[in-house]
Amino acid sequence: MANTKDLKVTLVKSRHGRLAAHKACVSGLGLRKLHQTVTVKDTPENRGMINRISYMLVVEEA
Repeated sequence: MANTKDLKVTLVKSRHGRLAAHKACVSGLGLRKLHQTVTVKDTPENRGMINRISYMLVVEEA
């Protein structure tokens, strides 16, 4: 079984007034509130969403 890593993702900028695709990425990562932190698997899909909205996030390895 592959060794999967986790990423801790924190929303640090508001979703208000952002592009619809960026809002969709925020909710796709499971983030709802400002300064909320979630743990997601390090997959190419999640990396793509994180890269698209990296200006709104703080990412750490868990």
